Amino acid sequence: MLRPRPRRDQRLLLHRKSGTPVWLSLLWRVALAFALIAVALAGHWIDRGGLRDNIDGAISFVDVLYFTMITVTTVGYGDIVPVTERARLFDTFVVTPVRLFVWLIFLGTAYEFLLKHVWEKWRMSVIQRKLRGHVVIAGYGTTGSEAASELIRRGLKPAEIVVIDPRQDNLRAAEASGANVIDGDATRNSILEAVRIAEAKAIIVAAGRDDTSILIVLTARRLAPGVPISVVIRSEDNEALARQAGADTVINPASFAGLLLAGSTHGPHIADYMADLANADGRVTLRERLVSAEEVGKPLAAIATGLGLRIYRDGTPHGFWEAAAGRLEAGDQIVEVVPRGEGGVSSRGPVL
Repeated sequence: MLRPRPRRDQRLLLHRKSGTPVWLSLLWRVALAFALIAVALAGHWIDRGGLRDNIDGAISFVDVLYFTMITVTTVGYGDIVPVTERARLFDTFVVTPVRLFVWLIFLGTAYEFLLKHVWEKWRMSVIQRKLRGHVVIAGYGTTGSEAASELIRRGLKPAEIVVIDPRQDNLRAAEASGANVIDGDATRNSILEAVRIAEAKAIIVAAGRDDTSILIVLTARRLAPGVPISVVIRSEDNEALARQAGADTVINPASFAGLLLAGSTHGPHIADYMADLANADGRVTLRERLVSAEEVGKPLAAIATGLGLRIYRDGTPHGFWEAAAGRLEAGDQIVEVVPRGEGGVSSRGPVL
């Protein structure tokens, strides 16, 4: 599970999941701890003449082993003590650092294999329980990551984004952006339920394959009947299937690129303006919102928030030149052009 574009810092370094098994990592830590103890044991045995046993006066190997273990793990009981300066210096500059390193190894191991797991599990469960009004992105490839970046540029907080992807490199990239992530297949009910799909503000599907994307849309629509779903479909033949599966918005990158190219033949600035509308960094942006109570009864041209282009009434689009746009009604969805900085997430979901 669950951050602005990084400067030249540690987030630009390569990160790779360790291939070392958990049991081998634990074994290495135990071996390192015993190696450090062995150094202290060897030093005490070599300089055993500097120790004094207050019980029987004789220092055996068992006494040295006992003294070493007690000294490394505690501060000692006083039954065996260093009496020479050399023995005391050895305890000061060798045994004491060994004690600290051994405790750090044990504490670090306990944290990583127990406390960290428990803490992360608890933290993720709290985040999941509180998920409301978030945007779910199924697939964090090129399209999904660009969609997330655009949402953040439009003002959505990274913590309000949940990314579903089975690929670890994509999950690491999404997590680095500040988004919540979950490793799984978005076509499965359990995964979509885990991200509280029914409580989401919008769903973006960019799985990379049309068949997978359509199946995700179909599953998501069944679990979240009222949540807007946007999907990327690469084949024109599959666009109708995606709509039948329940997608509200079907985007074909190739078709959109064709529109820009065709528009550019009618004037050098048409494609530039269309790209400007679609980009949060442009001078203007498109926004969709619900008509306000004060605007009911007024014509679309009279709205004060932006330049009204179209209204959607009962699912039917009406242009600004049509008679239906001459009088706004409650429940109308307005598509308008607004200056940069006034766009963002509409009442129906993210503006893409």
